[in-house]
Amino acid sequence: MKPVVYFSREISAEKTLEMYKLLGVQPKGKVAIKLHSGEAGNQNFLRPDFWKPVIDFVGGTVAECNTAYPGRRNTTAKHLKLLKKHGWSEYFDVDLLDAEGPDLVLDIPHGKVIKKNYVGKNLANYDFLLVLSHFKGHPMGGFGGALKQLSIGIASSYGKAYIHGAGKPKEMWTSDHDAFLESMADAASSVVEFFKGNAAYINVMKNMSVDCDCCAVAEDPCMKDIGILASLDPVAIDQACLDLVYAAKDDPGQAHLIERIESRNGVHTVEAAAALNIGSRDYELIEV
Repeated sequence: MKPVVYFSREISAEKTLEMYKLLGVQPKGKVAIKLHSGEAGNQNFLRPDFWKPVIDFVGGTVAECNTAYPGRRNTTAKHLKLLKKHGWSEYFDVDLLDAEGPDLVLDIPHGKVIKKNYVGKNLANYDFLLVLSHFKGHPMGGFGGALKQLSIGIASSYGKAYIHGAGKPKEMWTSDHDAFLESMADAASSVVEFFKGNAAYINVMKNMSVDCDCCAVAEDPCMKDIGILASLDPVAIDQACLDLVYAAKDDPGQAHLIERIESRNGVHTVEAAAALNIGSRDYELIEV
């Protein structure tokens, strides 16, 4: 059977919760909520009040990891301060997964490029993963959605450099580009395997800039808001978002976002993840 992707054109905090409920999952044990908390200065990331209804309903802990590049999130001390400033630790329990080493190392025996994934060690404390993604463009990956959250998002600071460098952290900005995209898929597959199906995904197509929420200086959104998607399949939900971008032919900003995605070969991450059998690019879209 094709994986189901639920889609609503209405975008609100309350609708996000409704979309999660459609998935029919009952998390057991401790829940990690992976989202993008936003770099200092970024104007596009989705704020705590937007995610609050679904996070409160699930009762999970907001999980983040340190970055591998200069900014306000590349050390534990600075990152914790920014999480507080952005309101995350005011609203929710927050866990900086790699606040202290050593990293948790996940094996990727079938990885195409990398065979290990270095993630924040606190990931081992959780039984269920809810990935809340702000779908938008990305300076390197072309776009950011569920697969990016599973890979770069959950990787430790060292793990991020390892993925970017396709297994060679010192080459994080100079590695072969497609090898980097394939490394993201490899890393995502290890996290999917770690949770053994105990995961759910929501993508929100709002504030769609060509730039990521990791950019302190980001372009303003170029496309009109499209909607909210929910699925149990990370490949299907990202593919559905890409398809919706291509379908928005009347949107004057469409060409700009598509240029960003195509110039970075963004779809290759989805192709590589599907080849690793962690999801399907063939899905059933159910509009609600």
